[in-house]
Amino acid sequence: MDTLAPQSKVIHVKSDTGYLLIGAGLAVASMILLPAIAMRIGLGPSLTGALRIALMKASSQAMANSCRTPHHLLEKK
Repeated sequence: MDTLAPQSKVIHVKSDTGYLLIGAGLAVASMILLPAIAMRIGLGPSLTGALRIALMKASSQAMANSCRTPHHLLEKK
């Protein structure tokens, strides 16, 4: 009779630290860095506002990705 040895399972935990860092970095860029740079190079307020909106949307998307992969869910490979 053949006996089957127990198979070892590798469990990987997804980390959302990268998403949080990207989201926080984009938020800082849109709130602090972008207006300062825009003022320095002479961009108009409407273009600066549009760039801020784009960066905040990107930040929101990055943060949403971190919420989709909670730590308590383990991925088996």
